[in-house]
Amino acid sequence: MKSSFKRLSLSFTKESGLAGIFFFLVLCSWYILRPVRNEMAVQNSDILPYLLGVGAFVMLLLNPIYSWLASRRNLRGVLVGCYSFFILNLFTFIFLWEFFNLSSAVWLSQIFYIWCNVYSFFVVSIFWVVIINLFRGDGATNVFGVIAAGGSLGAFLGSEISKQLASTFNESGIIFFTLISILFLMLSLITGLILLKRFVSMEGIDSAAGGSSFDAIKNLISSSQIRSIGLYMYLWTAMMTIHWVTSIDIVNSWSSDGGNRIVFFSNIEQTVTILTLFTQIFLTSAIIRFAGPKTILMFYGFLFMGAFLGYYIYPSITYVFIITIILRLFEYGVNKPTREVVFSYLKRTDRYKSTVMVDTFLVRMGDFSGSGFILFVKSFGVAFSQIPLLAIPFAAYLGILGYRIPPKENVSN
Repeated sequence: MKSSFKRLSLSFTKESGLAGIFFFLVLCSWYILRPVRNEMAVQNSDILPYLLGVGAFVMLLLNPIYSWLASRRNLRGVLVGCYSFFILNLFTFIFLWEFFNLSSAVWLSQIFYIWCNVYSFFVVSIFWVVIINLFRGDGATNVFGVIAAGGSLGAFLGSEISKQLASTFNESGIIFFTLISILFLMLSLITGLILLKRFVSMEGIDSAAGGSSFDAIKNLISSSQIRSIGLYMYLWTAMMTIHWVTSIDIVNSWSSDGGNRIVFFSNIEQTVTILTLFTQIFLTSAIIRFAGPKTILMFYGFLFMGAFLGYYIYPSITYVFIITIILRLFEYGVNKPTREVVFSYLKRTDRYKSTVMVDTFLVRMGDFSGSGFILFVKSFGVAFSQIPLLAIPFAAYLGILGYRIPPKENVSN
């Protein structure tokens, strides 16, 4: 009991607290936009697989640019460069929406949906690049739960803000959502820079990763560790997308009102946050130590197998609400911190570049493949309700792959 309390106390440091605030602001910025992104998905549900494909292509184009930046800039430069880029993007959307009167333009809603997917993965991935370079190895196990809890609080506040702004969506569109999101992203940038100052004496903190623009692609080919993680992330996202597209169809049938759907999505996010927060603060570290990364990564496969079976048996708005909460609770409370612990053991170049390649391009390719799987199966006349059943073998393979991922790699650099 004493050792458990001692380990829990190690999770709460000034640095982990500041990192938690950093993540709070990052996810608050994103979760203000997330229900709007979900609404854009519903509005464009007929072409969603194609939009996901475009998103994957954009990720592929952006990764060498990011890798080039990481090769020449230290963590501070990477953080400032990436977050400033996305802040500028948000202002551009406001300008197009307001001053060019494009609020009713279908193509702009499609671009915004694609951009939101790019935004969400890059701002979160860059956050974790900073964190896994500051908190390493076994020490990461102690603090990642608390840091993730800060993100959960930010997700809750962002969802609440989005819910309160839902009534403005039909008249003002994305304007208010975007302005407040910009504010929180700016604050997160400032907080991240303050956090980096506390590690100014850490060896190599002021050095760039070095290498070339295509290191992430090269490492994906040459490193068995990166290949395993990359394939796992690819399959995990494909499974999540099959769940997502299936749930979107059910939500679309449930209500045709955009405001109602935004409230529904926001309620899901807030419920997930409440349940996840306790897990992250008090249980995540203990679960990772007790079960180990292999078991945790493997369990995702079993979870998806049950989820897909449930969609066949009880395809309802209630089931969408429940299973989405379960999947995200496991993802945010246990699986994501576990993956970041594994990432923290990688070599320096991989921590800077390969993690972003995996978290962005391969994840987006998983999205595209998951939605493509649904289109492919539907082309053979398979009923939509039966499609999740056909994904169960892939979910089983996800579990096998997760168990085979080596949890540690040489951390000498």
